Amino acid sequence: MIAGFNLLGNDQAHTLILGSMPSVASLAEQQYYAHPRNAFWPIIAALFNQGIALDYQRGQQILVEQKIVLWDVLKSCARQGSLDSAIEKNSITVNDFASFFNAYKGIERVFFNGGTAERLYRTHVWSELSVPNQTLNYIKLPSTSPAFAAMSYADKLAAWGAIKEMAK
Repeated sequence: MIAGFNLLGNDQAHTLILGSMPSVASLAEQQYYAHPRNAFWPIIAALFNQGIALDYQRGQQILVEQKIVLWDVLKSCARQGSLDSAIEKNSITVNDFASFFNAYKGIERVFFNGGTAERLYRTHVWSELSVPNQTLNYIKLPSTSPAFAAMSYADKLAAWGAIKEMAK
């Protein structure tokens, strides 16, 4: 069994970004999106830091400044390696979204970092949500994982620009 991270951000947020479960590299570093080829932090740098590379601490600060919370759908699961496809379905425990939405009342939109995060959320979380939380703006973005090589960085960046546009 592996356990995910606490959420990153504060209760002033209006935007939630959800992944599925941290990779082996992220777990080893105890940092979201720590794999050196993951596009998440370069995308955040391009959108909110004039393209200047970010260290993890500065990346966290930018997310807080932009009123973005980062979390994963899964609290824990059994998985060999880093691929979402290796998550053992009968081992899944989801994070407590009812408590999250109760504490983070300003959330207006939820972005999924890839299709697996969206599927896990819709399968394991959706039916437990209150109606107001089911009517938030939900948007699936392309995965920033290096395993999703079917899309170029430039195309991922263009799609992820929706976060900046909606935050205005």
